[in-house]
This record gives sequence, structure tokens and C-alpha cells, in this order.
Amino acid sequence: MLPNAKLFKKGKVREIYSFGDKLLMVATDRISAFDVVLPNGIPDKGKILTALSVFWFDFTSNIIANHLIAHQFEEIASLIKELRGYRDLLEGRCLLVRKTNPLPLECVVRGYLSGSGWREYQEKGAVCGIKLPSGLKESGQLPEPIFTPAIKAIKGHDENVSAEQAKDIVGEKVFDEIKSKSLALYQKASAYADSRGIIIADTKFEFGRADDKIILIDELFTPDSSRFWPREKYIPGKTQPSFDKQFVRDYLEKLNWDKTPPAPQLPEEIAQKTKEKYFYALRLITGKNNVTTN
Repeated sequence: MLPNAKLFKKGKVREIYSFGDKLLMVATDRISAFDVVLPNGIPDKGKILTALSVFWFDFTSNIIANHLIAHQFEEIASLIKELRGYRDLLEGRCLLVRKTNPLPLECVVRGYLSGSGWREYQEKGAVCGIKLPSGLKESGQLPEPIFTPAIKAIKGHDENVSAEQAKDIVGEKVFDEIKSKSLALYQKASAYADSRGIIIADTKFEFGRADDKIILIDELFTPDSSRFWPREKYIPGKTQPSFDKQFVRDYLEKLNWDKTPPAPQLPEEIAQKTKEKYFYALRLITGKNNVTTN
């Protein structure tokens, strides 16, 4: 995407470039489902996710410091001169952040029972070793949010681990800190989102070390890292309508596709409908009527 920049990492939907002690995170419009990148993306998806992360990084900055340095193109280009000719490619979809040493855990907080958590509960009555009350329903609210870490997988799905396993990976002191911060982040953001008509059913965080301190990195409370449900349509006991890419997954499930590459093309109406869901979440949470991050 940026021919004169050093590619640090290329993910399914983001590209990260290295500039010394800083990273440029670029959110593309690509979308993945079942761990496969689809051939066509969702218009403005990268800008919507960037705007949401910027909002949430500011909203939660009193809980923990984060890696964000700049998000407005002019400020980024003033710091990284090589980017001045790429306004059309980057504006609204990039973050300049501190380079950190990421912790090797996905820090997941669940306030509701859904997805892999619901499946595990049905089998074991517990999620990541946390025993839960009997008789809970699919999509039901938990008595209190739970912290369920996972090991980040290079390929395929991340693997849920118990608290003891997570402590073995990062140490007990670090585990206690990221658990406490994750729960505090979720509680503050979910209360605000609920007041705006959105249930944050679950979400995941990433943390990294910078100057011997643990800070928040990656994206934050986006439809790609969280499960967003409309409050007005919430009915426990079944799968919920959502503002995330579940709409795309539901469409693909109806096709005769074995969920291996190559993925099928998304019809334009599905892509546009998905954009509308993402943008509606942006508008509810931030009040923005556009996809810039200014």
C-alpha cells in the first residue's frame, strides 16, 4: 500500500509500517470471515474502525495510557515526512502509535454469554475455567463480567486459556494488572455504550510494554474486536442481531462454500448493508455523521 515505507506487519485487514520507534497502523476496507479474507471489502470500513478507536482511546485514557500519538493526517505527516504524498490513501484510516513489546495474550472480557463462550458453557458449565451458574441462556447477561484470556494464534482461531495458564505465560503480577485494567475498561465503555443504545456483549484488548509500563495497544471497542448488539432488539435466549460482521457470516453460511480460500465475492447489497451497520454504530457511539477522525 505504501511502496516507500517499511512494512512491519500485514494482517487480514490492517497493514502496519515501521518508522523507528513509531508504527503507522493503516485500517483497510478488507473484511475476513471464518479466517479468510474476502475478495471485496466494505466501503469506508477502515475509516469507521479508526474513528471508533480514536474515540475510545480518548474516552478510556483515565484508566490506562495507550499507544496513540496522532490520528489526524496533517499531524502525522508533520512527524513522518515520507507520508506527505499519501493523503488520499491514508486520511481517516491511519493511526501513528508508539512501538511496544506486545504481551502474548488476547485479553477478552465477556459481559454476556455468546459465541465460543456460549459453546463452552453448554459443554462444561464454565468458560475458561470460570464456573458459571446453571440455567444461563444464550446471549444472557452474566452476573458480572468475566476475564477470559486467549493465546493469540498465528493462524486459525485463538485458543482460550485458564487464568493459571495465562499467569504461566505473562507472570502473576502482569496478569493481575491486565485483568484489572480490562475489566475497568469494559465496565466504563459498556455503561456508556448502553446509554447510547448499544450492548457491548464482549470485547478483546491487547497490551504492550513501553518504558517498563504496560499500555493499551491495537484497536479498541470496534465492531471487529467487540460484539455490538442493538439494545432495543435484545432478547436473551437466542442469537442477537449485531453491528459487526456477523451479517456477512450469516450470508456466507447460506452459500455452498467450505470456508477455505478462495472466498466468494460479496454482493454489493451485502457490502453496503454491512457498511450501514458499522456506520450506525459509529453514529450512535460518537455522534459523528461522517467517517473522518477529526
